[in-house]
Amino acid sequence: MISNQILQATLDGLKSIARVDLAVTDPDGRVVVSTGEIKGLKNDASDFATSSADSQEIKGNQYFKIYDDQALEYILAVAGAGEDVYTLGKMAAFQVQSLSVAYRERFDKDNFFKNLLLDNLLLVDIYSRARKLHVVSDVPRVVILAEASNTKDINILETVRNFSASRPRDFVTAVDENDVVVVMELEASADKPEMQDAEIDEATNGLKEALVRAGAVGIKIAFGSIASEIKEVSRSYKEAKMAADVGRIFFEDKEIIAYSGLGIGRLIYQLPIPLCRLFIKEIFDGKDIDDFDEEILPTIDKFFENSLNVSETSRQLFIHRNTLVYRLDKIQKTTGLDLRVFDDAITFKIALMVVKYMKYMKKNEF
Repeated sequence: MISNQILQATLDGLKSIARVDLAVTDPDGRVVVSTGEIKGLKNDASDFATSSADSQEIKGNQYFKIYDDQALEYILAVAGAGEDVYTLGKMAAFQVQSLSVAYRERFDKDNFFKNLLLDNLLLVDIYSRARKLHVVSDVPRVVILAEASNTKDINILETVRNFSASRPRDFVTAVDENDVVVVMELEASADKPEMQDAEIDEATNGLKEALVRAGAVGIKIAFGSIASEIKEVSRSYKEAKMAADVGRIFFEDKEIIAYSGLGIGRLIYQLPIPLCRLFIKEIFDGKDIDDFDEEILPTIDKFFENSLNVSETSRQLFIHRNTLVYRLDKIQKTTGLDLRVFDDAITFKIALMVVKYMKYMKKNEF
């Protein structure tokens, strides 16, 4: 159904041209929008709705029926009579009818894509409904998820829609008050993956800049892998959601996160919590990682960042090499893991990520 704001703007525009009052009512004669008073409108419109005529002059005013999918949706009234008023009424009725069809198609398409994203459609329904809505089914698409932490201060949905206005084949919808989904149709073909990657990079970076200009903070943009046909769009959406979640846990500083770049974080995210607890208990022998000295964890992070290079790590931490060695020996004594040995370093790195994951899940009560 057309919004009242759009209907009012349409009638106001027609009145400014023809200088004649118009009104739209429902089939019961209740006024939806109008540009001025039309005498006897409620009773005359409701009586006209029950007649077999599609247009009629009643008490010096012209009335027209407007249908939506063969069902009577509106009555259009035009003040006055005569050939000119009748012609204006026919034009206005055609305009409202066209708007009604366009908005119904938009609503149907919105409903289709939301159900597609949420995997609520049977395979046969996906293709039949796509055909009816003129949605091409065999073009590559990728799902992009955009969110910001200050959604009360900006209209993130409107911002994303404005950004995507130059790409009319993309679909934009809101999943909840924080997340906006873009189903992006790619122009590059599957045999040119580097061009597809460049297209996605350009879109995600452009979207981030648009959100920044709108005043958004706490921006996270995540996207899944490319869906080669429409039935795979829901898979790309699930991947984008996982990328957003994993990004919040392990990549807090990254604003744009690809599902393909999650690495081991994607594996840890799918582990059941009881198994994580068992793993941490075995690694740390019941000790709490928060009980480590406050300089230990930053030291470990910097040591991993420098690929287990003792000299470079001590230089960047502005400490003596022996001080770093002492700290590493202390970690080995506490956990039994020598971080200078690759296998032990990998085990400890995974353990740190598992602890981070567990804390996030507990905080958000998943």
